[in-house]
Amino acid sequence: MKSVIKGTGYILVHTPDMVLHNGTTQTTERVVNPDGEYLKELPSHIRTFEQALNYYPNQVYIGNLTPEDLAAVPQPWHDKDCPVKDRCGKYGQIMPQEEFLLLMQACDVFELVELDREFVAKYKPQLAANPLMDETILARVNEGSDIAEITRFVNDEHSEGLYDHDVLVGCVKRAHDIDVNLSAHVMLENIASKASSVLALLAGVKNAGIDKADVEYVIDCAEEACGDMNQRGGGNFAKSAAEIAGLPNATGSDARGFCAAPAHAMIEAASLVASGAYKTVVVTAGGCTAKLGMNGKDHVKKGLPILEDMLGGFAIVVSQDDGVNPFINLSMLGRHTVGTGSAPQAVIGSLVCDPLDRAGLKITDIDKYSPEMQNPDITKPAGAGDVPLANYKMIAAMAVKRGEIDRAALAEFPVKHGLTGWAPTQGHIPSGVPAIGFARDAMLENKLGRIMIIGKGSLFLGRMTNLFDGVSFVIEKNAGKDDDSGVSEEQVKGMIAKAMKDFAATLMAQADAE
Repeated sequence: MKSVIKGTGYILVHTPDMVLHNGTTQTTERVVNPDGEYLKELPSHIRTFEQALNYYPNQVYIGNLTPEDLAAVPQPWHDKDCPVKDRCGKYGQIMPQEEFLLLMQACDVFELVELDREFVAKYKPQLAANPLMDETILARVNEGSDIAEITRFVNDEHSEGLYDHDVLVGCVKRAHDIDVNLSAHVMLENIASKASSVLALLAGVKNAGIDKADVEYVIDCAEEACGDMNQRGGGNFAKSAAEIAGLPNATGSDARGFCAAPAHAMIEAASLVASGAYKTVVVTAGGCTAKLGMNGKDHVKKGLPILEDMLGGFAIVVSQDDGVNPFINLSMLGRHTVGTGSAPQAVIGSLVCDPLDRAGLKITDIDKYSPEMQNPDITKPAGAGDVPLANYKMIAAMAVKRGEIDRAALAEFPVKHGLTGWAPTQGHIPSGVPAIGFARDAMLENKLGRIMIIGKGSLFLGRMTNLFDGVSFVIEKNAGKDDDSGVSEEQVKGMIAKAMKDFAATLMAQADAE
C-alpha cells in the first residue's frame, strides 16, 4: 500500500518580544555582558509585523510565492519590497504576536499562562477573526488577570514575563517549585512550541480537506522536550497539540533527532500508513523560542534587521493511496548509519547515492533535492554561507565522480536540481520538509516527477555521542492507485484449477485435430 501526501500546512509566528526576552543569544548576553553594546542596539533592529509580512522568504514559506519566484530576486532580500504582503497564504499564515499570546493561553491546561485582562479584551476579537480558529479554542481564552498580579508573579514568583512592544502583558508561571524541567523558562518554551504546532495542525488538516476526526495518529518532531525530573523528555507534545486542535480520534508520540527529526518522522508516518496500522497520520512541529535571534549579533554588527524573529511550524498529512496525491517511496530510503562517518562524501553517499543505487537510478533522475533549506539571508551574514547551495555542490560533485554529469555541468546542477533556501533557522523547521507543499502541487500539475527530502542532524549537541545523523526519502508522482484488494488462497486455488482445466482442454483439442 502506498502512503500519499494528502496536504500540508506551513505557519510562521512573528515574535519580536520573544527575541528580546527568550532567545538564547540574548538571555546569555544578559548574563555575561549585560551592559554591552549589542543589547543596547538590539531594539532598534527589531522588525514590525508589517515588515515581516513584506519579506520574500516569509511569503514563500506560507505559499504566496514559490521558490522559483524567490530565486529570481537578487540577494539579499531583507532590503527588497515584496510584491505580496498578505498574512494568509496557500499553505497557512503569519500570525502576529498578540494573537499568538492568546493562543498560548488557550493551549495552557494547567493555569500557567496569565494575560492582562485589558490585553485580552483588545485582541480576542482579532483572534476570533482568524480563519483557523474555532469556538472551541476561543472558549479556552479566559478573561485575563490584573496586571498588578502578573507583575508580582514575575518579580516574586520566578515567572517568565510575556511582552508586547516591550510592555509586560502576561506571564508564564513555573509548574513546580524546585523541578528545573518544570521551570517557568521551560514551560514558556514548551507552550510556545505546542501553540505553534496547534496552528500548523489546523492549517494542515484544513488544506488536506479532511475531517478532524479522520486523523488517527500525530507525530511531533520539534526540538523541545516536555517532562519532569523523573522523565526529562517523557512527552507528549503530539497528543497535547492534537487535543487543542480538536482531533478526537488521534493518539500520537514524539520523535526527536535534532534537525533530522522531521525526515525520521515522515518515514515513520509513511510506514504506519503503508502497514495499515493507521489510515491517516500527521507529522507536525512547532517553533523554538531559544533560536530566536540566534545570529542576532552578526546581523546587528552588519546593520541588518533581526531576521530570526519568526517561530516556524508545519504539518504534513500522510494518508492511504488515493491514486492522485504523490506518494512516499519506502523502497528508496537513505540512512546515515553508525559506521558511515562524518566526511561529506560519506554523508552524501549514504543519504543520496545508496538509495538511488538500490533503485537503479542516477543522481540526475531526481528532479529536485531538498536538504537543509536554510534562508541564506540569515546564514550568510553569520558566516555560515548558503547552506542549500553547499549541499547541492556536494551532490553535484558526487554526480561528476560517478560519471553521471560532466564537470562543466557543475554550475548548472544547483539551478536544475536545487531550490533556493527560504526557511527560518529554527533547527528542525528547514530540514527538507518546507519543500513538500510545493513538490506536491508540482506533481499534481505534472511538473515534477521525483523529489528527495534530506534530513541531517547534529547528534553530538546532546553530548551523548559524537555521531552525525541523517535520513532521506523520495516522494514521487502518483501514476494511479495500486490494486490492494488482494487475492485469497481459495481464489488462487480456483485460478490454478481453471488454468489446468483449460490446459487439459487445449491438449485434448490438439489431439482431436491430429
